[in-house]
Amino acid sequence: MENQNNVTEFVFVGLWGNKQLELLFFFLFLLCYLAVLMGNFIILLTITCSHLIEHPMYYFLCHLSLMDLCYTSTVVPRLIRDLGAARKNISYNNCMTQLFTAHLLAGVEIFILVSMALDRYVAIVKPLHYMVIMNRRRCNLLIFMAWGVGFWHSVALLLMVLNLPFCGPNQIDHYICDVKPLLKLVCRDIRVVSILVIANSGMVVVVIFLVLVASYILILYNLRTHSSVGRRKALSTCSSHVMVVILFFVPCIYTYVLPAGSENKDKEISVFYTVIAPMLNPLIYTLRNMEMKIAMQKVWSKVAHSEFK
Repeated sequence: MENQNNVTEFVFVGLWGNKQLELLFFFLFLLCYLAVLMGNFIILLTITCSHLIEHPMYYFLCHLSLMDLCYTSTVVPRLIRDLGAARKNISYNNCMTQLFTAHLLAGVEIFILVSMALDRYVAIVKPLHYMVIMNRRRCNLLIFMAWGVGFWHSVALLLMVLNLPFCGPNQIDHYICDVKPLLKLVCRDIRVVSILVIANSGMVVVVIFLVLVASYILILYNLRTHSSVGRRKALSTCSSHVMVVILFFVPCIYTYVLPAGSENKDKEISVFYTVIAPMLNPLIYTLRNMEMKIAMQKVWSKVAHSEFK
């Protein structure tokens, strides 16, 4: 039977129904978005304009900041606009574009975090062979694979949603076009599709999170043989990675493991990985990292010096 689609646009319910509360959060999310732009731009500029770009860890961090910038920019500007708008509508095509782009960038970010964990594992377990194993060619290959896997995941999800019939209801109980709130509007049984979504997103996120946790446990185990100074430095770096992984993965697991029909706090929890994590990542990676602080001072003093010439 051919899929029937009578919906040309969707209307977001948004985070809150209270107009005064939405106005308050309009300014709050605007400040958060500016912080995301500024923090990640500083990291990008610091790494690309210093010797740190030669180090695999900072090379991956540079790509992570770029993903945070792009991912947040697919979600937050529309959220800010909708908080100040009387009607929160989005066309069907734009909704599908946002769904595809957000999942593509989130998929790439997840596999960059995996690459960063691999980098730390090699640096601590095989320090003598680190630069040979994590050479630039291999780092580029890992980034290319991250884009490939992210693209495969988002295309599979998009094709699944495009084949679903939307016959009438068009109010999305969310502030972004995501697969679970869209499934609630489908005019047919969604049990099979819901299982496929959990397999495509939920279970993948759980498996990757468990792999990352196992890798950091192995890193901690191997730190026993290191000197106290080396242990402290490695623990400082790894603790930053672990904090970022928890901030991103735990809300994602909550959102995508539960079936689409269940009543939960998806849209509130999703704020953690769409706004809060991208905003805090620059702080986590710079405040606990002496190399980044020194590089930032050098780059910004160079910028200031060139301006006053």
